[in-house]
Amino acid sequence: MVSESPPFWWTKIGWQAALLSPASLIYSAVAGWRMRRARRAPVDCPVVCVGNFTVGGAGKTPTVIAIAQAAAALGYKPGLLSRGYSGLISKPTIVDPHHHRAVDVGDEPLLLARAGLTVVARNRLEGAKKLIAEGADLIIMDDGFQSARIAIDYALVVVDGKRGIGNGLVVPSGPVRAPLKEQLRHVTTLLAVSGGPAADPFIRRMARAGKPVLEAGVAPVNGSEFAGKRLFAFAGIADPAKFYKSLADVGAEVVATRAFPDHHHFAEDEIRSLCVDAERDGLLPVTTAKDRVRLAGHHGAMNELIERIRVLDIEMKFDDPAAPCLIVEQAFANFRKRKFALKKPASTKKPVSAQRR
Repeated sequence: MVSESPPFWWTKIGWQAALLSPASLIYSAVAGWRMRRARRAPVDCPVVCVGNFTVGGAGKTPTVIAIAQAAAALGYKPGLLSRGYSGLISKPTIVDPHHHRAVDVGDEPLLLARAGLTVVARNRLEGAKKLIAEGADLIIMDDGFQSARIAIDYALVVVDGKRGIGNGLVVPSGPVRAPLKEQLRHVTTLLAVSGGPAADPFIRRMARAGKPVLEAGVAPVNGSEFAGKRLFAFAGIADPAKFYKSLADVGAEVVATRAFPDHHHFAEDEIRSLCVDAERDGLLPVTTAKDRVRLAGHHGAMNELIERIRVLDIEMKFDDPAAPCLIVEQAFANFRKRKFALKKPASTKKPVSAQRR
C-alpha cells in the first residue's frame, strides 16, 4: 500500500519505532509545548473543529460536510475553513469549485465548497475573519485541532474505529501528532468511524474514562452503479484499502488496483496509463471523489479520458441521526458561555495582602 504513513505505525511496537524514539521524544516535546502555550484568539461566532489524533485520513472531510448540512438545516450559514493542504494559495481565499484547481487550493477544500461557503487560509484566524465578513455565523474547521490559533467551542476528534491510534507513539515512531495527554485536554467528543467503541482498545478506554463517544460510518451514495461490475480501482488517499473494500461491499468485483501517495497530483502520463490499462482488460476505472478533483484541469483528449473515470461518492452517516444537529447546538451554547466569560468584569475585591496593610 502506498501511503504517507509507514506500515509499522499501525502494528505492535517494533524495532523501527524503537530506532526512531529519540526523534519522537523531541517531536513530542515540541508539539506538546505548542499545544500548551498556544494563544487561541476568540472570533465572533462559534467554532467547531473536526480533527484527529493521528497523521492520515480518518473521515474528517465527510464529517465536516455532514455537520455543515445539519447547520444549514437549522437555519445557520456555516463557513468551512481549511488550510488547503498541498495547495499553492496561501492568503485567505474563497474557494470556487468552478474556477480553482486542486493544485491551487488543495483537494479537500474543493469537496467542502460543494457543501457551503469555504475559505482556505494558512493563517486560520485571518480565514475565520474572512468567513465572518462573508456572512458565516458558524465556522467548521477541517483539521487544525493541534495547531489552530483560534478559540474552539466544540472539538470533535475523528478516530478510525478499527485502526485507532496505531502503535500509540508520536511521529516519527508512530502516527500520533502530539502527546495524547495534551490532546485529550482539548477534546469535546470522540467520533468512532467504521468500528464503534467496541472495536478499538483506545476508544474503549476513552469511553470508560467518561469521554463522550459518537459512532458513525462511511456510506456509499451511488454504490448501486458499481454492483456486479468489474473495476480498475485507483486512489491517492491515506488508506486506499478502505476504498477498495467499500467497492467490494456494494457488490463490485475489484479486479485491479493502483495506489498513489496521499494528495497525489496526477500527471497526464499517469492518467493515460490508468485509462489504457483499464480499457485493455475490459475494466471500468473508478476512483474517490477526492482523487477526482485532482484529475481536473486538463483539456482536449486528456479531458475525454478523465470523463471515462467513475467516482464512488460517500457520506458520513451518524448512528444517531440527530448527532450533527446536537453538535451545532452545543457549539453555540459553548460560544455563549465563552462570550459571557470574556464580558464578565474582573473582581474588585482586594487581595488578602492588600487588606492587611
